[in-house]
Amino acid sequence: MSTIKGTKKQARKRHRQSLERRMRNRAVRTRVRHQMRKMRRAIDDRDAGAVRTLLPETLSVIDVAWRKGVIHRNTAARYKSRLSRQANAVLTGTEA
Repeated sequence: MSTIKGTKKQARKRHRQSLERRMRNRAVRTRVRHQMRKMRRAIDDRDAGAVRTLLPETLSVIDVAWRKGVIHRNTAARYKSRLSRQANAVLTGTEA
């Protein structure tokens, strides 16, 4: 980050903070996406064992992202609802 002459000290600090938050938020969002991809892959393969172990893990990762303010509450609820419905279909052997 280059310092521009004439920029207020507080503005530089806020910019620095925003970059740090951005990197932290990206890490959380990436973790959610990777976990959801793993879950969807298990659902597509109809692998009940993998689905059973991945479901609580995935729901937990989504909840963490919501608590940290990275994703909206309703978005988290939507993700969890869809994944749970599809996972239950695999576990019970029915079509979602």
